[in-house]
Amino acid sequence: MSIRRSLAAVLSVGTLFLATACAGDDLDSGSKGDDTTAPSTSTSPSTSESGGGTAGGPITIAGQSFPEATLVAAMYDQLLTNAGYDVTEKLVDTRDGYMADFPGGVDIVPEYVGGIVNFLNSRANGDNATPFDAGDGQQLADQGKELLDAAGITLLDLSQATDTNAFMVTKDFSEKNDATKLSDLSGKSVTLAAAADCKGRLDCEGGLADQYGIDVTKILELGYASDQTYQSVIKGESDLGETSTTDGTLASQGLLVLEDDKHIQPAQNLVPAVSTEFLNAHPDVADVLNPLMAALTTENLTELNGRIAVDRETPEDVAHAFLEEAGLL
Repeated sequence: MSIRRSLAAVLSVGTLFLATACAGDDLDSGSKGDDTTAPSTSTSPSTSESGGGTAGGPITIAGQSFPEATLVAAMYDQLLTNAGYDVTEKLVDTRDGYMADFPGGVDIVPEYVGGIVNFLNSRANGDNATPFDAGDGQQLADQGKELLDAAGITLLDLSQATDTNAFMVTKDFSEKNDATKLSDLSGKSVTLAAAADCKGRLDCEGGLADQYGIDVTKILELGYASDQTYQSVIKGESDLGETSTTDGTLASQGLLVLEDDKHIQPAQNLVPAVSTEFLNAHPDVADVLNPLMAALTTENLTELNGRIAVDRETPEDVAHAFLEEAGLL
């Protein structure tokens, strides 16, 4: 899913947090993530009230394994289990790691609109394809509709919650370089700690170099908003670290995000991406997941991420509490 990503994640003193995934964000195809199976129910498939298909039966959710993506996948899992599905989760490190099986071996993915549209664009038209860069999520979804249709993927309702890739520095670095926005680093040489697929991406190293004129002399592939990335920046091994705009742990670590004043990040609204074939057979899935998209906001997503990264609650517990409070369970 070019541009991921995929996203946003956090961790402060040990566990971290989210992407775009990236946000941003899309990473490389190494799949080192967990494959976990959610509890199944004994509910028998029944005719869907949405018409045509059946509710219940086996369903596979895939996604990236950074904390925010794990949180949203847990929400999908619990809602779909409650609706009578037998859910299997497959969480991996990068977007490439699951897109090879989606659709097909994977039925649903918690996605970011800019991430998946640009991934499909690059896959269809090459790495040098002009990326979709609209700042409005629905506009991006509309621009990418032909690519989505060709791939056999349907996007359900977009959430107003959005999480783009971002670049963090220490407060000391910001003060010493008089840098509060990325353009303040134009002409400077930096080391970047980021996801494995950062090089060349418009929303990562490519955009920093081409749009901002920043000389990225080295990329340390330490992960998207990972503990290793945080520590690399804090210890001065890296100047910049890749994180997300919903990272609620930065201030407590003496870190801050530099403003993306040239807007290299596309809209990254959260959205369920569903196999069109699966959705046609199980149209009730939209009724299960669309209310969640309506309930999520950037503000409550940031707060939920903080509960995982700072308070050390599990994604499953945070997901369950939110779904109950929102009246979705």
